[in-house]
Amino acid sequence: MQNLPIIIAHRGASGYRPEHTLAAYELAIDMGTDFIEPDLVITKDGVLIARHENEISETTDVASHLEFANRKTTKLIDGELKSGWFSEDFTLAEIKTLRAKERIPKIRPHNTIYDGLYEIPTLQEIIDLAQRKTVETGRRIGIYPETKHPTYFRSLDLALEEPLLEVLSMNGYKGKDTSVFIQSFEVGNLQYLSEKTDLPLVQLLNDKGQPYDFILQGDTRQYTDLVNLEGLKEIANYAQAIGINRNLLVPRDISGKLLPANNLIENAHIAALLIHVWTFRNEDAFLPLDFQGNPQAEYQLFFDLGIDGLFSDNPDLAVKVLQGR
Repeated sequence: MQNLPIIIAHRGASGYRPEHTLAAYELAIDMGTDFIEPDLVITKDGVLIARHENEISETTDVASHLEFANRKTTKLIDGELKSGWFSEDFTLAEIKTLRAKERIPKIRPHNTIYDGLYEIPTLQEIIDLAQRKTVETGRRIGIYPETKHPTYFRSLDLALEEPLLEVLSMNGYKGKDTSVFIQSFEVGNLQYLSEKTDLPLVQLLNDKGQPYDFILQGDTRQYTDLVNLEGLKEIANYAQAIGINRNLLVPRDISGKLLPANNLIENAHIAALLIHVWTFRNEDAFLPLDFQGNPQAEYQLFFDLGIDGLFSDNPDLAVKVLQGR
C-alpha cells in the first residue's frame, strides 16, 4: 500500500471550471493533483471523448445548434429513458463544433462565465496534456479514466474497452505500476479488461443500486452486497482497487449527520485492494451536516481513517489539507 493518499481531480478542477475540459484538467494539475479523471463516452466514428454522460445537452451547447435539432431523441440507457442528444450520434468533427458549459449552474454560478469557451476534449488530448505537464512540473501526472455505460455501448458495436486499451498502449501506458487506473461501475467489463491488460483496474461501488450488467444477468446483488470481506476478495480477483461512495465508509443518519466509520478500509486492505473515495466538494449542498462551511474537516476525517486516495472537485483544498498533515 502506498504511503500518501493520491489526490484525483474529479473531472478536473470542476469546482472552478466546467468539468471535463482541458482548462479544468490543467488547473487541477497546477493545483498539485496526482491524477486527472476523464469519464469516457464514444462518438459515432469511434473516438473516445470526455463527458459525464453520453447525453450531452447538460454539459454542452448542443441544444442551441439548429443544425443538430433533428438529432434530439429518446433512448433507453441502462434501464432509464433519457431524452436529448447523444455522443454516439455525432462524429468527432461534429462534437468539436460544440462548446462545454457548467453542469450544475445553480450550485456553481461562478463557473458559468466559462460557458461557451472550451471544446470537448478527446482522451488523446487529455493524455497529451498530462504528459506535457509531467515534463513541465517534474511530477508524474496520472490519468484515471472511467468507462461509462460499457454494456450499452457494446450493444451498439461501439465498445469502449478496445479503443481505450489501444490509446493507452499507443501512449506508453503499460504495466501495473504505470500512472493509470481504469474504473467502472459495471463488473463484467472490468473482468474482461483484466484478461486483456495488466493496467490497474478499479471497481466503483455506490451506496445504492447495483451494477447494470448484474441486472441484465439476473444477479440480485446490490453494490452494498459487495463491500463485505467476501465480496472484496471476489473483486480482488480482477481489480486492484475499489472506488467507493464516501457514505459506504462513513454512513450518515437520516438528518445527514455522520455516523462512526466502519471497517471497510481494513477489509479492503486485507483483500489487497486500495481504497479510493468519492466525491469531495466544497459546497454545503454536498457536505455532511457536521461539516457545513468546513470542507477541510471532511478531508481530514477521511485522511485520518487511512484511505489510499480520494476524488475531489476542489483539488487545491485536498492538497492543502494533505500537505498540512
